[in-house]
Amino acid sequence: MQEKELIPHLYRTEFRKIAAVLCRSLGIEHISIAEDIVGDTFLLAAETWGLKGIPQNPAAWLYTVAKNKAKDLLKRNAVFSQKVSPELKNSASEFHETDIDLSVQNIRDSQLQMMFAICHPSLPAEAQIGLSLRILCGFSIDEIADAFLTNKETINKRLYRAKERLKQVKAKIELPPDAEIDKRIENVLTTVYLLFNEGYYSSSTNTVLRKDLCLEAMRLNHMLTENKITDKPAVNALLALMCFHSSRFEARVDSNGELILYEDQDISLWNKGLIKQGEHFLNRAAQGDVLSRYHLEAAIAYWHTAERDSPQKWEKVLSLYNRLLIVEYSPIAALNRTYALAKVYGNEAAIAEAEKLGLDQSHLYHSLLGELYTEIDKRKAIEHFTAASKLTKTSADKNVIRKKIEKLKH
Repeated sequence: MQEKELIPHLYRTEFRKIAAVLCRSLGIEHISIAEDIVGDTFLLAAETWGLKGIPQNPAAWLYTVAKNKAKDLLKRNAVFSQKVSPELKNSASEFHETDIDLSVQNIRDSQLQMMFAICHPSLPAEAQIGLSLRILCGFSIDEIADAFLTNKETINKRLYRAKERLKQVKAKIELPPDAEIDKRIENVLTTVYLLFNEGYYSSSTNTVLRKDLCLEAMRLNHMLTENKITDKPAVNALLALMCFHSSRFEARVDSNGELILYEDQDISLWNKGLIKQGEHFLNRAAQGDVLSRYHLEAAIAYWHTAERDSPQKWEKVLSLYNRLLIVEYSPIAALNRTYALAKVYGNEAAIAEAEKLGLDQSHLYHSLLGELYTEIDKRKAIEHFTAASKLTKTSADKNVIRKKIEKLKH
């Protein structure tokens, strides 16, 4: 791999590892310093490797340089030593090579602990996702800005406020005690879930599907399943849900980047391996007596991977949606339920239920009603599709809706 390809690749895979370990060593209040050290390390790599060539073990080179930069900073910065050293297990003068442990196990432990620190309940959801993308996923500020359809300045301010908030609440980089793990892990799962959703149906960019965000969410979720303390039924249920959804990636978007509706997807493009993984994690999630929203959503997603479009399939999906709305009501879940309702009881019954929701500011609401009215009242179908086109943010969605309107007019 050439240097121009290698450094961006290593930035994505190693930035998060080194940053998590340094944050764990220095404390969450010095998260920006940890980021700066890792950033400087990659800048030095770009300069040095261009002149002297790529080292035999590039990742080890990065780890060594980052570790030395952290040690040098502790030694030469008196203010840093006075304020931070008391919070560390060893003083700056006792700071040895082993104090920054970049072993595989410590990297994994540090990332897991950082996940709980970043997903602190005092932070708004968008801040949690932003910090997760930066510290846990190794995204650049430019990439995060692209994900949220905003500029670097806005993202930098958002992350700065989030870091300051973590300082104020004195967030700890550690796994919660066993007695608190169930309560705290819910916040972590919410962040991972939102990250996946932002990728699966991107509302912030002109691309309907951001696979990179989905894959990072799945990687973080995998990390939770690999630790005995965090390997909970809801964790496995969420991973099952993401596997089932991801199995239809290739069938969900066409060559022009436009969304393909579920009933129009090419089933042969569904990833059978991911469906099997989803079944595996859903079976693991069934252990114990916990029934979370993720269990029900995963079960719904599982039935969507059933190839045969039978009455039994949609009756099961409708039943699961009914239970989901009891466990945790959400307008979007209620809207999605009407699609299953149409499959079981027909479009008119579904229209009656959908219109009760009154989600007039949702393009999904108008898109669904447009579909339901297509065979009943073309004029109303066009009205709803037109409203959906005005509300949607992605050009891909607008193109799909435009084609539907044109087809209805002819």
